Amino acid sequence: MPCTLDPVARTARLTAALRARESARPDRLFDDPLAASLAGDTGRALLDEFGDVPAIAVRTRFYDDALTRLCTADDGPRQLVLVAAGMDSRAYRLDLPAGTTVFELDRPELLAVKETLLADAGAPPARCPRHPVAVDLAADWTGPLRAAGFRADRPTCWLAEGLTQYLEEPAVHGLFDRITALSAPGSTLLTDFVGRSMLDAPWARPMLGLLAEWGSPWHYGTDDPAPLFTGRDWQVEVTAFETVAADLGVRWPFTPALGTAGGSIVEARRRS
Repeated sequence: MPCTLDPVARTARLTAALRARESARPDRLFDDPLAASLAGDTGRALLDEFGDVPAIAVRTRFYDDALTRLCTADDGPRQLVLVAAGMDSRAYRLDLPAGTTVFELDRPELLAVKETLLADAGAPPARCPRHPVAVDLAADWTGPLRAAGFRADRPTCWLAEGLTQYLEEPAVHGLFDRITALSAPGSTLLTDFVGRSMLDAPWARPMLGLLAEWGSPWHYGTDDPAPLFTGRDWQVEVTAFETVAADLGVRWPFTPALGTAGGSIVEARRRS
């Protein structure tokens, strides 16, 4: 199938290829049966050129565990919003409780390609109601989300995975302003950041240069993401990727103790 995606959206297929590679390992951190189909030849070609990205497997497993823990709690949210959902297949592979609804926000052309790939793969029905919502993530997407059935008066679990680095700083603030405005008390937000120090590091230049050549440069990074959330009345926990990998007992190639300079994962809870 011809790829009709812009350069940033195409990276979703690279992510799917990385998830497919992880799923094929005997010591895999997760199993994503649809990842290979969602990657396709496009994703595999990008992976051949780009190489491995250990953070993808680590964050995927972290979010799988966190979403399962949060959504299966007795008082857990029954709305899950995937912001920049890309080729995410969690609606098909996570055992989410009855009554859960998944909203997948992304660009119209990406969602169209995804639906075709899912159909071509003979994907089974999603395990819960799933609503793709075609939006421009750089604009105000709250109206289309509400029109799809989202309820701002109910607790929500938000996941913005692998997104913030592609945004300029004002867009990062706009993203979290919109999420905050739609989050009832008890809502949870999961997201991740690359470190500002990483964006400036000589060792990262080849990778960042290739992304720029593809037309999908990274713009935003922070070594201290907590103020983005505490200033918006979220209670926040920040964990370095290195720590998440160590807690999982998995391989992690970065031997220096980079701390959050190497990237971090955030779990934030809206204050009651």
